[in-house]
Amino acid sequence: MTADQLLSAHLPAAPARPTPLPDAFGLVETIRRSWALIEDQTDDLGRHFYATLFRNAPETRDLFPVNMEVQRSRLLRALVHVVQMVDRLDELIPFLQQLGRDHRKFGVLTEHYDAVGNALMSAVSTYSGADWTPQVEKAWNEAYAIAGKAMSEAAAAEHGRASWLGRLVDHRRIGWDLAVITVQTDEPIPYQPGQYVSVETPQRPRLWRYLSPANAPRPDGTMEFHVRAVTNGWVSRAIVAHARVGDTWRIGPPMGRMGLQQHEDRELLMVAGGTGMAPMKAVLDDLTRRPQPPRTQVFVGGRTWDDLYDFDALRRMSYAHPWLDVVPVLERDEDAAGAERGTLADVVTRYGSWSDHDALVCGSPAMIRATVSRMLVAGTPLDRIRYDPFTMD
Repeated sequence: MTADQLLSAHLPAAPARPTPLPDAFGLVETIRRSWALIEDQTDDLGRHFYATLFRNAPETRDLFPVNMEVQRSRLLRALVHVVQMVDRLDELIPFLQQLGRDHRKFGVLTEHYDAVGNALMSAVSTYSGADWTPQVEKAWNEAYAIAGKAMSEAAAAEHGRASWLGRLVDHRRIGWDLAVITVQTDEPIPYQPGQYVSVETPQRPRLWRYLSPANAPRPDGTMEFHVRAVTNGWVSRAIVAHARVGDTWRIGPPMGRMGLQQHEDRELLMVAGGTGMAPMKAVLDDLTRRPQPPRTQVFVGGRTWDDLYDFDALRRMSYAHPWLDVVPVLERDEDAAGAERGTLADVVTRYGSWSDHDALVCGSPAMIRATVSRMLVAGTPLDRIRYDPFTMD
Protein backbone atom coordinates (compact mmCIF):
# COMPACT_ATOMS: atom_id res chain seq x y z
CA MET A 1 0.00 0.00 0.00
CA THR A 2 1.39 3.41 -0.98
CA ALA A 3 1.40 6.40 1.37
CA ASP A 4 -1.36 8.07 -0.68
CA GLN A 5 -3.52 4.94 -0.51
CA LEU A 6 -2.91 4.65 3.20
CA LEU A 7 -4.01 8.22 3.83
CA SER A 8 -7.17 7.85 1.76
CA ALA A 9 -8.27 4.42 2.97
CA HIS A 10 -11.43 4.38 5.09
CA LEU A 11 -11.29 8.12 5.76
CA PRO A 12 -14.78 9.62 6.20
CA ALA A 13 -16.12 12.02 3.63
CA ALA A 14 -16.21 15.70 4.55
CA PRO A 15 -19.34 16.32 6.63
CA ALA A 16 -22.12 18.53 5.37
CA ARG A 17 -22.20 22.00 6.86
CA PRO A 18 -24.44 21.81 9.96
CA THR A 19 -27.62 23.87 10.07
CA PRO A 20 -27.30 26.63 12.71
CA LEU A 21 -29.78 26.63 15.57
CA PRO A 22 -32.32 29.47 15.47
CA ASP A 23 -31.28 30.83 18.88
CA ALA A 24 -28.05 29.02 19.64
CA PHE A 25 -26.59 31.90 21.63
CA GLY A 26 -29.60 32.13 23.94
CA LEU A 27 -29.68 28.37 24.39
CA VAL A 28 -26.00 28.24 25.34
CA GLU A 29 -26.32 31.19 27.70
CA THR A 30 -29.19 29.42 29.48
CA ILE A 31 -27.07 26.27 29.87
CA ARG A 32 -24.04 28.19 31.10
CA ARG A 33 -26.01 30.13 33.68
CA SER A 34 -27.66 26.99 35.03
CA TRP A 35 -24.36 25.11 35.15
CA ALA A 36 -22.65 27.94 37.03
CA LEU A 37 -25.16 27.47 39.86
CA ILE A 38 -24.17 23.83 40.45
CA GLU A 39 -20.62 23.57 39.14
CA ASP A 40 -19.13 23.49 42.64
CA GLN A 41 -20.98 20.20 43.24
CA THR A 42 -19.26 18.34 40.41
CA ASP A 43 -18.19 15.36 42.55
CA ASP A 44 -21.73 14.77 43.80
CA LEU A 45 -23.10 15.33 40.31
CA GLY A 46 -20.67 12.74 38.98
CA ARG A 47 -21.74 10.16 41.54
CA HIS A 48 -25.40 10.77 40.74
CA PHE A 49 -24.71 10.63 36.99
CA TYR A 50 -22.95 7.26 37.10
CA ALA A 51 -25.36 5.75 39.61
CA THR A 52 -28.24 6.64 37.30
CA LEU A 53 -26.44 5.43 34.19
CA PHE A 54 -25.42 2.08 35.70
CA ARG A 55 -28.88 1.53 37.18
CA ASN A 56 -30.70 2.22 33.91
CA ALA A 57 -28.14 0.58 31.62
CA PRO A 58 -26.10 -1.84 33.77
CA GLU A 59 -24.19 -3.19 30.76
CA THR A 60 -22.44 0.18 30.45
CA ARG A 61 -20.51 -0.47 33.67
CA ASP A 62 -18.12 -2.70 31.72
CA LEU A 63 -17.23 0.24 29.48
CA PHE A 64 -15.52 2.07 32.35
CA PRO A 65 -12.44 1.33 34.48
CA VAL A 66 -12.79 -0.65 37.68
CA ASN A 67 -11.47 2.29 39.70
CA MET A 68 -13.77 5.23 38.96
CA GLU A 69 -11.74 7.78 40.94
CA VAL A 70 -10.20 9.33 37.83
CA GLN A 71 -13.20 8.82 35.59
CA ARG A 72 -15.94 10.07 37.91
CA SER A 73 -16.07 13.71 36.86
CA ARG A 74 -14.32 13.39 33.48
CA LEU A 75 -17.24 12.28 31.32
CA LEU A 76 -19.65 14.60 33.08
CA ARG A 77 -17.39 17.61 32.53
CA ALA A 78 -16.85 16.60 28.90
CA LEU A 79 -20.60 16.35 28.31
CA VAL A 80 -21.21 19.74 29.90
CA HIS A 81 -18.41 21.26 27.82
CA VAL A 82 -19.93 19.84 24.65
CA VAL A 83 -23.48 21.05 25.25
CA GLN A 84 -22.13 24.53 25.96
CA MET A 85 -20.69 24.66 22.45
CA VAL A 86 -23.79 24.14 20.32
CA ASP A 87 -23.47 27.73 19.16
CA ARG A 88 -20.25 26.65 17.36
CA LEU A 89 -21.57 23.76 15.31
CA ASP A 90 -19.03 24.15 12.50
CA GLU A 91 -16.34 23.25 15.02
CA LEU A 92 -18.33 20.95 17.29
CA ILE A 93 -20.08 18.60 14.86
CA PRO A 94 -16.94 17.30 13.08
CA PHE A 95 -15.37 16.63 16.48
CA LEU A 96 -18.46 14.80 17.74
CA GLN A 97 -18.58 12.72 14.57
CA GLN A 98 -14.97 11.70 15.10
CA LEU A 99 -15.74 10.95 18.74
CA GLY A 100 -18.71 8.79 17.77
CA ARG A 101 -16.56 6.76 15.39
CA ASP A 102 -13.89 6.49 18.08
CA HIS A 103 -16.37 5.25 20.70
CA ARG A 104 -17.11 2.16 18.63
CA LYS A 105 -14.00 0.66 20.21
CA PHE A 106 -15.87 0.52 23.53
CA GLY A 107 -18.83 -1.34 22.06
CA VAL A 108 -21.10 1.67 22.59
CA LEU A 109 -24.60 1.12 21.16
CA THR A 110 -27.09 3.70 19.92
CA GLU A 111 -29.30 3.21 22.97
CA HIS A 112 -26.38 4.02 25.25
CA TYR A 113 -26.43 7.62 24.03
CA ASP A 114 -30.01 7.91 25.28
CA ALA A 115 -29.01 6.38 28.62
CA VAL A 116 -26.15 8.86 28.99
CA GLY A 117 -28.45 11.76 28.13
CA ASN A 118 -31.04 10.64 30.66
CA ALA A 119 -28.38 10.29 33.36
CA LEU A 120 -27.02 13.76 32.56
CA MET A 121 -30.47 15.35 32.78
CA SER A 122 -31.20 13.51 36.01
CA ALA A 123 -27.98 14.74 37.63
CA VAL A 124 -28.30 18.35 36.50
CA SER A 125 -32.01 18.61 37.31
CA THR A 126 -31.62 17.02 40.76
CA TYR A 127 -28.91 19.43 41.86
CA SER A 128 -30.51 22.45 40.19
CA GLY A 129 -33.63 22.11 42.30
CA ALA A 130 -36.00 25.03 41.79
CA ASP A 131 -33.67 26.50 39.16
CA TRP A 132 -34.53 23.61 36.81
CA THR A 133 -37.22 25.50 34.93
CA PRO A 134 -38.97 24.36 31.73
CA GLN A 135 -36.75 26.78 29.78
CA VAL A 136 -33.57 25.33 31.29
CA GLU A 137 -34.75 21.77 30.73
CA LYS A 138 -35.55 22.53 27.09
CA ALA A 139 -32.10 24.07 26.52
CA TRP A 140 -30.21 21.11 28.00
CA ASN A 141 -32.32 18.55 26.14
CA GLU A 142 -31.95 20.31 22.79
CA ALA A 143 -28.20 20.68 23.18
CA TYR A 144 -27.62 17.07 24.19
CA ALA A 145 -29.88 15.84 21.40
CA ILE A 146 -27.58 17.52 18.88
CA ALA A 147 -24.48 15.93 20.42
CA GLY A 148 -25.97 12.47 20.79
CA LYS A 149 -27.36 12.49 17.26
CA ALA A 150 -24.04 13.56 15.72
CA MET A 151 -22.11 10.85 17.54
CA SER A 152 -24.55 7.97 17.08
CA GLU A 153 -25.16 8.66 13.38
CA ALA A 154 -21.43 8.91 12.66
CA ALA A 155 -20.80 5.64 14.48
CA ALA A 156 -23.59 3.88 12.60
CA ALA A 157 -22.30 5.10 9.24
CA GLU A 158 -18.70 3.98 9.82
CA HIS A 159 -17.76 0.52 8.57
CA GLY A 160 -14.01 0.61 9.13
CA ARG A 161 -12.17 -0.96 12.04
CA ALA A 162 -13.07 0.20 15.53
CA SER A 163 -9.57 -0.43 16.92
CA TRP A 164 -6.18 -1.92 16.17
CA LEU A 165 -3.79 -4.00 18.25
CA GLY A 166 -0.18 -2.91 18.49
CA ARG A 167 2.94 -4.36 20.06
CA LEU A 168 5.34 -2.09 21.90
CA VAL A 169 8.70 -2.60 20.18
CA ASP A 170 10.79 0.18 21.73
CA HIS A 171 10.72 2.20 24.96
CA ARG A 172 13.35 4.92 25.46
CA ARG A 173 13.47 7.10 28.55
CA ILE A 174 14.89 10.49 27.60
CA GLY A 175 14.19 12.12 30.94
CA TRP A 176 12.69 11.25 34.29
CA ASP A 177 9.24 12.23 33.02
CA LEU A 178 9.52 11.60 29.28
CA ALA A 179 9.67 8.53 27.06
CA VAL A 180 9.68 7.86 23.33
CA ILE A 181 7.57 4.80 22.55
CA THR A 182 7.38 2.85 19.30
CA VAL A 183 4.38 0.62 18.68
CA GLN A 184 3.85 -1.63 15.66
CA THR A 185 0.22 -2.29 14.75
CA ASP A 186 -1.18 -5.45 13.21
CA GLU A 187 -1.89 -3.41 10.07
CA PRO A 188 -1.20 0.27 9.27
CA ILE A 189 -3.70 2.74 10.74
CA PRO A 190 -5.05 5.19 8.11
CA TYR A 191 -4.24 8.43 9.91
CA GLN A 192 -3.18 11.75 8.49
CA PRO A 193 0.08 13.21 9.82
CA GLY A 194 -0.89 15.59 12.62
CA GLN A 195 -3.87 13.58 13.85
CA TYR A 196 -4.03 11.80 17.21
CA VAL A 197 -5.30 8.42 18.40
CA SER A 198 -6.55 7.00 21.68
CA VAL A 199 -4.55 4.23 23.32
CA GLU A 200 -5.26 1.66 26.02
CA THR A 201 -2.32 -0.01 27.77
CA PRO A 202 -2.10 -3.17 29.89
CA GLN A 203 -0.94 -1.08 32.86
CA ARG A 204 -4.22 0.89 32.90
CA PRO A 205 -6.99 -1.21 31.32
CA ARG A 206 -10.10 0.72 30.25
CA LEU A 207 -8.32 4.04 30.83
CA TRP A 208 -7.58 5.67 27.49
CA ARG A 209 -5.12 8.43 26.65
CA TYR A 210 -4.88 10.51 23.48
CA LEU A 211 -1.44 10.50 21.85
CA SER A 212 -0.17 11.93 18.57
CA PRO A 213 2.06 9.83 16.31
CA ALA A 214 5.38 11.59 15.66
CA ASN A 215 5.79 10.08 12.19
CA ALA A 216 3.84 9.90 8.96
CA PRO A 217 2.24 6.50 8.25
CA ARG A 218 4.75 3.76 7.46
CA PRO A 219 4.21 0.56 5.49
CA ASP A 220 5.34 -1.53 8.48
CA GLY A 221 2.71 0.02 10.77
CA THR A 222 5.17 1.45 13.31
CA MET A 223 4.13 4.59 15.17
CA GLU A 224 6.32 6.69 17.45
CA PHE A 225 4.76 8.44 20.46
CA HIS A 226 6.27 11.05 22.78
CA VAL A 227 4.79 10.65 26.26
CA ARG A 228 5.35 12.98 29.18
CA ALA A 229 4.25 11.90 32.66
CA VAL A 230 1.89 14.62 33.86
CA THR A 231 0.73 15.31 37.39
CA ASN A 232 -2.17 13.01 38.30
CA GLY A 233 -1.85 11.39 34.87
CA TRP A 234 -2.54 7.75 35.64
CA VAL A 235 -1.97 6.60 32.07
CA SER A 236 0.94 8.83 31.10
CA ARG A 237 2.89 8.05 34.27
CA ALA A 238 2.31 4.33 33.80
CA ILE A 239 3.51 4.48 30.19
CA VAL A 240 6.68 6.37 31.04
CA ALA A 241 7.61 4.31 34.10
CA HIS A 242 6.17 0.86 33.53
CA ALA A 243 5.49 0.18 29.83
CA ARG A 244 7.68 -2.61 28.49
CA VAL A 245 8.71 -4.02 25.12
CA GLY A 246 6.22 -6.72 24.22
CA ASP A 247 3.21 -4.96 25.77
CA THR A 248 0.05 -5.05 23.67
CA TRP A 249 -1.74 -1.74 23.16
CA ARG A 250 -5.20 -1.16 21.78
CA ILE A 251 -5.45 1.89 19.54
CA GLY A 252 -8.59 3.72 18.44
CA PRO A 253 -9.36 5.44 15.12
CA PRO A 254 -7.51 8.64 14.19
CA MET A 255 -9.00 11.96 15.24
CA GLY A 256 -8.19 15.64 14.88
CA ARG A 257 -7.92 18.26 12.16
CA MET A 258 -4.22 19.10 12.20
CA GLY A 259 -3.38 17.27 8.99
CA LEU A 260 -2.47 18.93 5.69
CA GLN A 261 -4.10 18.04 2.41
CA GLN A 262 -1.84 16.97 -0.44
CA HIS A 263 -2.82 19.96 -2.60
CA GLU A 264 -2.00 22.58 0.01
CA ASP A 265 1.11 24.51 -0.94
CA ARG A 266 0.93 27.77 1.03
CA GLU A 267 3.89 28.52 3.25
CA LEU A 268 3.53 26.83 6.60
CA LEU A 269 3.95 27.97 10.19
CA MET A 270 4.22 25.44 13.01
CA VAL A 271 4.12 26.39 16.69
CA ALA A 272 4.80 23.61 19.19
CA GLY A 273 5.19 23.48 22.94
CA GLY A 274 6.43 20.42 24.83
CA THR A 275 5.28 17.10 23.38
CA GLY A 276 3.12 19.12 21.00
CA MET A 277 6.16 18.66 18.78
CA ALA A 278 5.09 15.06 18.06
CA PRO A 279 2.30 15.81 15.55
CA MET A 280 4.48 18.51 13.98
CA LYS A 281 7.21 15.94 13.37
CA ALA A 282 4.65 13.71 11.69
CA VAL A 283 3.70 16.56 9.35
CA LEU A 284 7.37 17.34 8.67
CA ASP A 285 8.01 13.66 7.97
CA ASP A 286 5.22 13.79 5.41
CA LEU A 287 6.55 17.00 3.85
CA THR A 288 9.99 15.46 3.30
CA ARG A 289 8.32 12.90 1.02
CA ARG A 290 6.75 15.54 -1.21
CA PRO A 291 8.50 16.65 -4.40
CA GLN A 292 7.96 20.35 -3.64
CA PRO A 293 7.27 20.95 0.06
CA PRO A 294 6.24 24.47 1.09
CA ARG A 295 8.60 26.75 2.97
CA THR A 296 8.03 25.90 6.61
CA GLN A 297 8.84 27.89 9.74
CA VAL A 298 8.83 26.00 13.04
CA PHE A 299 8.86 27.59 16.49
CA VAL A 300 9.41 25.06 19.26
CA GLY A 301 9.21 26.30 22.83
CA GLY A 302 9.80 25.41 26.44
CA ARG A 303 10.94 26.91 29.70
CA THR A 304 14.54 25.70 29.39
CA TRP A 305 16.69 23.83 26.88
CA ASP A 306 15.83 20.57 28.66
CA ASP A 307 12.20 21.01 27.59
CA LEU A 308 13.27 21.09 23.94
CA TYR A 309 13.99 17.37 24.10
CA ASP A 310 13.87 16.77 20.34
CA PHE A 311 15.47 19.97 19.10
CA ASP A 312 18.69 18.34 17.86
CA ALA A 313 16.68 16.09 15.54
CA LEU A 314 14.73 19.08 14.26
CA ARG A 315 17.91 21.04 13.66
CA ARG A 316 19.44 18.15 11.70
CA MET A 317 16.26 17.99 9.64
CA SER A 318 16.51 21.71 8.88
CA TYR A 319 20.14 21.28 7.75
CA ALA A 320 19.04 18.58 5.32
CA HIS A 321 16.04 20.49 3.93
CA PRO A 322 16.51 24.12 2.84
CA TRP A 323 12.74 24.74 2.88
CA LEU A 324 12.68 24.22 6.67
CA ASP A 325 13.70 26.71 9.36
CA VAL A 326 13.51 25.92 13.09
CA VAL A 327 13.58 28.52 15.86
CA PRO A 328 13.97 27.48 19.53
CA VAL A 329 12.06 29.59 22.06
CA LEU A 330 12.88 29.63 25.78
CA GLU A 331 10.88 31.28 28.54
CA ARG A 332 13.33 31.12 31.44
CA ASP A 333 16.85 30.23 30.39
CA GLU A 334 18.28 33.75 30.12
CA ASP A 335 21.87 32.56 29.76
CA ALA A 336 21.32 30.13 26.89
CA ALA A 337 22.59 31.32 23.54
CA GLY A 338 20.97 30.57 20.22
CA ALA A 339 17.33 30.84 21.26
CA GLU A 340 14.60 33.45 21.19
CA ARG A 341 13.43 34.64 24.61
CA GLY A 342 9.81 34.77 25.73
CA THR A 343 6.65 32.74 25.38
CA LEU A 344 5.73 31.18 22.07
CA ALA A 345 2.86 33.67 21.76
CA ASP A 346 5.31 36.56 22.23
CA VAL A 347 7.95 35.32 19.84
CA VAL A 348 5.70 34.10 17.04
CA THR A 349 3.81 37.39 16.81
CA ARG A 350 7.07 39.33 17.11
CA TYR A 351 8.04 37.82 13.76
CA GLY A 352 4.92 39.12 12.01
CA SER A 353 1.25 38.48 11.31
CA TRP A 354 1.71 35.27 9.27
CA SER A 355 -1.38 36.25 7.29
CA ASP A 356 -0.12 34.47 4.17
CA HIS A 357 0.71 31.20 5.96
CA ASP A 358 -1.21 28.14 7.06
CA ALA A 359 -0.56 27.74 10.78
CA LEU A 360 -0.54 24.63 12.98
CA VAL A 361 -0.48 25.11 16.76
CA CYS A 362 -0.04 22.30 19.28
CA GLY A 363 0.80 22.19 22.98
CA SER A 364 -0.92 22.64 26.31
CA PRO A 365 -4.43 24.15 26.31
CA ALA A 366 -3.06 27.34 27.91
CA MET A 367 -0.32 27.65 25.29
CA ILE A 368 -2.81 27.11 22.45
CA ARG A 369 -5.21 29.72 23.82
CA ALA A 370 -2.48 32.31 24.32
CA THR A 371 -0.81 31.73 20.96
CA VAL A 372 -3.98 31.62 18.87
CA SER A 373 -5.35 34.73 20.60
CA ARG A 374 -2.17 36.70 19.97
CA MET A 375 -1.98 35.54 16.36
CA LEU A 376 -5.54 36.68 15.72
CA VAL A 377 -4.75 40.10 17.17
CA ALA A 378 -1.60 40.25 15.02
CA GLY A 379 -3.66 39.66 11.90
CA THR A 380 -3.57 35.92 11.20
CA PRO A 381 -6.94 34.88 9.70
CA LEU A 382 -8.77 32.39 11.91
CA ASP A 383 -9.42 30.04 9.00
CA ARG A 384 -5.67 29.72 8.47
CA ILE A 385 -5.01 28.48 12.02
CA ARG A 386 -5.45 24.80 12.87
CA TYR A 387 -5.37 23.36 16.33
CA ASP A 388 -7.21 20.67 18.25
CA PRO A 389 -9.05 22.34 21.14
CA PHE A 390 -10.53 19.09 22.42
CA THR A 391 -7.38 17.50 23.78
CA MET A 392 -7.80 15.22 26.80
CA ASP A 393 -5.33 13.84 29.30
